[in-house]
This record gives sequence, C-alpha cells and structure tokens, in this order.
Amino acid sequence: MNKSNNKNVLFTQLYDEHYNKVMRICLGYVNGNNEIAKDLTQEVFIKIWRHLDNFEAKSKISTWIFRIAINTCLLYLRDSKNIKTPKPSSGSVEDKIVLEARIRKMYECINKLDSKNKSIILLELESIPQKEIASIMGMTHEAIRVRILRIKKTLSKLVME
Repeated sequence: MNKSNNKNVLFTQLYDEHYNKVMRICLGYVNGNNEIAKDLTQEVFIKIWRHLDNFEAKSKISTWIFRIAINTCLLYLRDSKNIKTPKPSSGSVEDKIVLEARIRKMYECINKLDSKNKSIILLELESIPQKEIASIMGMTHEAIRVRILRIKKTLSKLVME
C-alpha cells in the first residue's frame, strides 16, 4: 500500500470515528444552526485532510482533531456577526418542537459562556475524557475538573433565568 492509500484509509477512519462529535461541537458554537454546523464540520475535515501528513503525534489524534474543530468554530464566530437560532421546521409534532426548544435553550446558555468555557463544556458534553480536554485546552487536569464544576453551576443558573 502506498503513502496516498494509507492517508486515504486513515482519513476515512478518522472521519467515520469523529464526524458526529465534531458536528455536535460545531452545533454548540452556532447555537444549533444545523446548516452552519455542517459547513464548519466540512471545513474541519478539509483541514484535517490537508494537514494529516504534518500530524506529529505529540498528542492523541483525537485531541488534535478537537483542537482544529474548536479553532475553526472560534474563527468563524470572530468573523461572523449575526448567528441566528434555528426555527423549528413547519409541520413538526409537539414533542419535536419541545425538544428543539430545549436544545436551543441549552445552546443559548452555552453561548453566553466565554470561548474557553464554551470549548470545555462542549468537549465535556461529548464525553471526551477530562485529561484529554486538559491537553486540548493546555490546562492541568485539576484545573479542568474545577472549571467544569463552575461551568455547570453557571449553566444551571442561566437555564433558570
């Protein structure tokens, strides 16, 4: 197998394994807007493809992927002024509307956090191990544990508003 085929196989494995998590992270940054999140997710995987040969394995590859996702989303938010919340699709059943409203409320609360806390909680919601979150964010594991507790407390207050 040549180098090009190896890259294709590795990329396909990474895409299959990480697409859903990257998509949910992107959704968290764009207040649940599915179309923008899909575009950002595609951009993340384009960056992964372009730079896969440069990955130095100084961290887990998933750490590298999530860092790319966070940086891509933060860059989008910096360059974007108006992110609108998605509207429920017409003809939705009542349960779907209630669920979408809850999801929108969750994203609205998460979006009130500063960018670092938003990154941390979105990774936590994806069940990324806290030690890996610490590596992604460049913090100690203990600092992440404390930060997550504070973020959850803040989000609880925001949900009650």
